[in-house]
Amino acid sequence: MPKLYDNKVVVTQKPDWLKIRLHRTAQFAEVDRIVRTHALHTICSSGMCPNKAECWSRRTATFMILGDVCTRSCRFCATRTGRPAPPDNAEPRQLALSVRLMGLRHVVVTSVTRDDLADGGARHWAATVEAIRKENHDATIELLIPDFDARPELLDIVTASKPDIIGHNIETVERLTPQVRSRARYATSLATLRYLTAAGAATKSGLMVGLGETDDEVLQTLHDLREAGVRIVTLGQYLRPTLEHCPVAEYITPEKFEWYRQQALRMGFDYCASAPMVRSSYRAQEALAAIGKR
Repeated sequence: MPKLYDNKVVVTQKPDWLKIRLHRTAQFAEVDRIVRTHALHTICSSGMCPNKAECWSRRTATFMILGDVCTRSCRFCATRTGRPAPPDNAEPRQLALSVRLMGLRHVVVTSVTRDDLADGGARHWAATVEAIRKENHDATIELLIPDFDARPELLDIVTASKPDIIGHNIETVERLTPQVRSRARYATSLATLRYLTAAGAATKSGLMVGLGETDDEVLQTLHDLREAGVRIVTLGQYLRPTLEHCPVAEYITPEKFEWYRQQALRMGFDYCASAPMVRSSYRAQEALAAIGKR
């Protein structure tokens, strides 16, 4: 990968609205204690999510399955790229027990992309949902899956496990996709979401802004997602993980994020979370209520 040291925005000069405001509560402290005591793995911690305190206070957490090495090398993502280890067959049950131990009301599961596996990890995904359901009857489950190359037979395996929400992120506008994403294609992501919707899943997607896209391109992306049947959408500010990743082109104001949110709702989305620090699973329980799952 080429070095991307070009800085359109000085990374040390972030605006005030990007400052993290912690929401530490007794509920957060309890979940934090459990995670530390039992050495549980959440992407909330390993990914240094700015919303960890708020989400844990709401008894929502995100887990990553299938290892921490990705077969793709997207230029916005800090996840390691390389040859992943084989899937751990014990992982679904271990994750399910972690969810029970943490007393989660809503669990989000994501993963690296596993192009090295014949089924892309689809059966592991299904086993994970089934294990969570068995141990946590009242918890709702949200998945954030890779595109599985939009292969129907693999997507069918995932949908058959019946999670409450299935998300797949479009990530960025069509023009910037070749610069930002590795192997993933804009059309493939839309085909994945369209198939999931047709299969009866409540679908969700998200995109980053601040990479140099125009307002018209963001609106077109939202339109394309809605046409694919997506019901829930999130928009958040892209933040550069390292100097080897894509530079930030612009810090988008909270007012513009609110404008995007209003436009998305006018297009017919059931729910839209749009703000600088929004990430894929931010306030997921509100989205659940919006689609009648809570």
